[in-house]
Amino acid sequence: MNADTSAFRPVPCESLCAATSSMDALNRECFCIAIEPGVMRNVVAAAIGEHGLPSALAESHAHLFSALPVYLRRRHLRQVEHVISAIEQVVALPGYQRAALQWAPDIAQFDPGSPGGLLGFDFHLTNDGPRLIEINTNPGGILLNALLGQAQRVCMPDVVQSPTNVATAEERVLQVMLEEWRCQRGSAPLNLVAIVDEEPEQQYLYPEFLLFRQLFRAHGIDAVICDSQDLVREPGRVSLGGRPVDMIYNRLTDFSLSEPRHGVVRAAYLAGDLVLTPHPRAHAIYADKRNFTLLGDRAFLAQAGAGDAEIDVLSGAIPETVVVTPSNRDTLWERRRELFFKPAAGFGGKASYRGDKLTRRIWNDLATGTCIAQRVIPPSIRHVGINEPLKSDIRCYAYRGQPILYAARLYQGQTTNFRTPGGGFAPVLTSSAPDS
Repeated sequence: MNADTSAFRPVPCESLCAATSSMDALNRECFCIAIEPGVMRNVVAAAIGEHGLPSALAESHAHLFSALPVYLRRRHLRQVEHVISAIEQVVALPGYQRAALQWAPDIAQFDPGSPGGLLGFDFHLTNDGPRLIEINTNPGGILLNALLGQAQRVCMPDVVQSPTNVATAEERVLQVMLEEWRCQRGSAPLNLVAIVDEEPEQQYLYPEFLLFRQLFRAHGIDAVICDSQDLVREPGRVSLGGRPVDMIYNRLTDFSLSEPRHGVVRAAYLAGDLVLTPHPRAHAIYADKRNFTLLGDRAFLAQAGAGDAEIDVLSGAIPETVVVTPSNRDTLWERRRELFFKPAAGFGGKASYRGDKLTRRIWNDLATGTCIAQRVIPPSIRHVGINEPLKSDIRCYAYRGQPILYAARLYQGQTTNFRTPGGGFAPVLTSSAPDS
């Protein structure tokens, strides 16, 4: 899925950009276009158009890609990688797993034997370094960002570079999927993968489902995209159109598979009739937002057996987080302007609120669910010329503690979205100097 960017013409770099190696200055003052969004949409269409891409992509996904890169200090890049490595060390501790599984749904007690697939680590950057805002177990966008990375044009190749090898990202994603299969099935052949979501063709990232389907097929593994309700449970297997499904690439946001419409997937998973990635245990161990109350707690980490290095890294990188309870609600309401409120199993910023935007009505509604309060870490800013600056966050896609790809998301509003003119996924570049 190499990107054809022959029609791309980068905007010439201003002398100011070439004269500085400061990543912060480049985020303020460099407006060289790394990606032409219209061309990028054509790149996606060319990659998968013959496989069913909606013809209205240009209109419906007008803000999927941003034209400008986001620059990340090399020092901050190393700190991000230390956080991801430390989390991988801590989540393997029996003491941590016992604590995290105490509030997890029953299905999370089942361990299928694999890590659970790709993770997305979302960071806000501060002057004191990156702060981890959340972890996702089915992070969207990695193949779209792999194409984005191949299509980008770096205006100062002597000064900046991509943090990872974008040319190998697709192959590494495939290897993640194959490792999930091997962990649960050993050397058995993988014949059919189902990419599963609710009404997949209606999902905003449906183009990426097509990219995944193409990636599997290009390597001799058949793949289909379907709704979970298309699957049929049979003795010892799940089938689709009469064909046995070996593995499900799970894009459902019902992380515990508790909804009735996902009953076939749930039963087959618990029976070991198929490989599911990501799976409910991975979400419980990594992505339940209540886990931040553990990961940022020095005393708990020490008791669980974490090393001093991991404790220092995580206690510094994870914002203060508490579970909202009847006993602390009044105090948290008084402190609301410094807090962000999120559902414990939330995703994509849904039902998440900055405290300074919170109304009494919404606050009362939050009492009916399980949510956390997290200290607000303002996102960094990417200037975009004469227009209003955009907020930005950094996402690192990783597996087993190893980064695979970085991407930024540019937006306006309370949380990331793909509705902001000039916003969307953006390339991440870092200094070529190793000690910057």
